[in-house]
Amino acid sequence: MLNLFACDYYTALVTVLLVLVVLYWAFEVHYFARTLWCAVTCRVFKKYVHVLDTTSYSSACLTTDVDFLLFHMNNSRYLREVDFARTEFYMRTGLWKAIRDKGGLPVQGGTSIRYRRFIRTFSLYSISSRIVYWDQNSIYMEHRFVSRGDDFINAIVHCRNRVINCDVNQLMEELMTEAAKKCPGQVEAPRNKPECPLEIHHWIQANLVSSANLRNSN
Repeated sequence: MLNLFACDYYTALVTVLLVLVVLYWAFEVHYFARTLWCAVTCRVFKKYVHVLDTTSYSSACLTTDVDFLLFHMNNSRYLREVDFARTEFYMRTGLWKAIRDKGGLPVQGGTSIRYRRFIRTFSLYSISSRIVYWDQNSIYMEHRFVSRGDDFINAIVHCRNRVINCDVNQLMEELMTEAAKKCPGQVEAPRNKPECPLEIHHWIQANLVSSANLRNSN
């Protein structure tokens, strides 16, 4: 009986290990696990935030994030970390639920990143996320990588979140009305649609020129 039990135990253990290997081979399990963990902790432990306020997501540069030089974060990892920060913003502000309730779906329509200083291996940082502008079809967000200790802004990322099957102007108006009820008496942040920042205006124009060039080349 003991030998049979031990055989079944090792068979089950090997099966689990094989399943994990296949999952890691077929999917980036760590990415999905962190996204799920971020969404769950926002729902359970973190409080609601006004849709025009700024959220802060804390992280660290680990050995899985570095480039071949081994002493600072890989350039591509910045955008990956922005995914987690954006997940937190969407969950804490209710933006994700509001979009899905309307049958919409947010997708990335464009990203611009400016690197200012390396994020060193094993250093701590936070990503501050906020909405800086929106139009009928898209929400424009700014994400800042801020070092712990000296509060230096290491990188600035601008993202165009295209919302499919949803009028963004109506969506944001309803969200701000709802936020005013949930956050009464808060006057530290503007509660109207922000003016389009100059860098976002030029970025939008550059994207329009790019789209026109691509259409003309076909």
